[in-house]
Amino acid sequence: MSEVRIAAETRTEFGKGPARRTRAAGKVPAVLYGHGDKPRHFALPGHELMLALKHDSNALLALQTEEGEQLALPKVVVRDPIRRTLEHVDLVAVRRGEKVTVEVEIHLVGEAASSDVLVDQQTSTLTVEAEATHLPTGFELSIAGLKVGQAIHASDVKLPAGATLAQDPDTVIVQGLGAPTAEAVEAELDAAAAELAPEAADDETPAQETDEAAADEAPASEE
Repeated sequence: MSEVRIAAETRTEFGKGPARRTRAAGKVPAVLYGHGDKPRHFALPGHELMLALKHDSNALLALQTEEGEQLALPKVVVRDPIRRTLEHVDLVAVRRGEKVTVEVEIHLVGEAASSDVLVDQQTSTLTVEAEATHLPTGFELSIAGLKVGQAIHASDVKLPAGATLAQDPDTVIVQGLGAPTAEAVEAELDAAAAELAPEAADDETPAQETDEAAADEAPASEE
């Protein structure tokens, strides 16, 4: 895991207006937390930060501040929902040699035993503890030969030296499911229709009763 040196300009103005001006200047508002210190506010260059986070959500940032270098890890990254540009980042301060807990992405490789096996990936990340400057960037998990009913657990993922699992080892990462048959799909649809039918009938009954009552109460026409 390499460190990404990035300039960090101290921010002294806060709120929506200053944040918009910061983004308009091509920078990203950032807040640094950690080690019991007061939060520190920075403006980080948007393009460099985007490149740093593009392939590694746990990129180690070496912030070049007025007080000197400060190592930090991304904690919360807010992106524009349409353009996907960086809107804001929360960072956590770390030190060399310090152990931290992070979520690392899992990438599946290989093919299941047959095309009839549905690969059900129940989680895309693994929580591990490792030294802040030696965090794994991702895990490759082989599903080669995965069969129906077979499951791969968190404890089955091979971790690099220095990293330890920080979640329930029995957590199911991926499992093989049998492809549903046409008969099974039809049965599920029939069952769902049967459940909805009584509700539809109940919805119609009051209307019918109201119409009948109105007919009974209506006065006979005079001839």
